[in-house]
Amino acid sequence: MAVEDITLTAGDARLTVSAANGGRIGSLAIGGVELLRQGDKFGCFPMAPWCGRIRDGRFTNESVVHRLPLNAAPHAIHGTVRDRPWEVAMASGADAVLAQELVAPWPYPGKVTQSFALAPDTLSLTMRVSAYTEAFPAQAGWHPWFNRNPIPGHRGAAIEFSPSWQEQRGTDYLPTGQRIEPAPGPWDDCFGMPDGVDVTVVWPEFLALNIKSAEQWVVVFDMKDEAVCVEPQSGPPNGLNTLPHFVTPDTPLEVETVWSWRHLEVST
Repeated sequence: MAVEDITLTAGDARLTVSAANGGRIGSLAIGGVELLRQGDKFGCFPMAPWCGRIRDGRFTNESVVHRLPLNAAPHAIHGTVRDRPWEVAMASGADAVLAQELVAPWPYPGKVTQSFALAPDTLSLTMRVSAYTEAFPAQAGWHPWFNRNPIPGHRGAAIEFSPSWQEQRGTDYLPTGQRIEPAPGPWDDCFGMPDGVDVTVVWPEFLALNIKSAEQWVVVFDMKDEAVCVEPQSGPPNGLNTLPHFVTPDTPLEVETVWSWRHLEVST
């Protein structure tokens, strides 16, 4: 049975997970300061079994064409698991595990699990996508919405990273297939980091939060005044078509990200 909220604590860090609302992190507060944008559609939600947009909501597996609901017309976006409740497999102290069956509109049976482990200065997240019978292409990742100004009167968040390339974005907001030199923001773009995702969100005179993952792709979005997004994921947008990673009953897809933070000194 799904539980509305799970609260994990460690040191001055407090994490709230909403199993009922798509298994998303609803709150991450450090020292009582909320880092995530609040609201039913925000926080930090899991993306699976794909990340970002799928062109026209279509992908092919073994010559079979599948069509998905166009929830960001003319495309399908961000997977299906954020749209349904998750079951709580375990929740205790600073750790939790959630699970969800893959069902329609996703055409292949399988399962997704999420693990959360909170420490006083780190949050470790893992996600596994498993196939029951047939192989299928899959992606997984996270879509956090960080408050741009969590402390009124402070300067807003800055994003620090050194990607190797930027996926050229077409007018349809999908990669064209061309890689370009990273351009200055504002961004709604996918970047390649072949040595692993390594991005830091800096709130001056408050906190630096580093996001790392062994995955090589990150989408950065900072086109809204209220929030910025740093999304580590296992492939680029439309990747089910352009760079498929196949999950089989014997080989699940497992991704991990670790967020670590440190307090910054206040200048005098």
